[in-house]
Amino acid sequence: MIRIALSFALFALATAATGQVTVKDPWVRATVPAQRATAAFMQLVAAQGTRLVAASSPVAGMAEIHEMSMVDGVMKMRAIKALDLPAGKAVVLDPGGYHVMLLELKSQVRVGDVVPLTLVFEDRENRRTTVDVKAPVRALAEAPAPGMPMK
Repeated sequence: MIRIALSFALFALATAATGQVTVKDPWVRATVPAQRATAAFMQLVAAQGTRLVAASSPVAGMAEIHEMSMVDGVMKMRAIKALDLPAGKAVVLDPGGYHVMLLELKSQVRVGDVVPLTLVFEDRENRRTTVDVKAPVRALAEAPAPGMPMK
């Protein structure tokens, strides 16, 4: 009985240490023919402090974590190495803010498509876990304004 309880406790500790992340309302912006990039948006909530360190998708040759910010009155976008996810706090990836940039698209991404994404998270002990996401494609006009709650 003690052995079972100990095994359960170790399992629970290992699960918590990997930093379970919940992904809510993922979506990808639709593209026009010949467009080579788009972005994925979502809300991330980590049970334990962790960070998003990488992403990939079979629809893109490359994926990067990006942030947009206002610098001297000009909106700028840049790739970042990681996005911190504080324990229990929602981090929103939306147009005009953080997002996953999908580059070198292999074909047009159309409204109604579903884009598979793999998100890679790293905890404080540098252990990595992945979360697979299916993100529906939406037209930009269907998307909420930056900072507004997602449907």
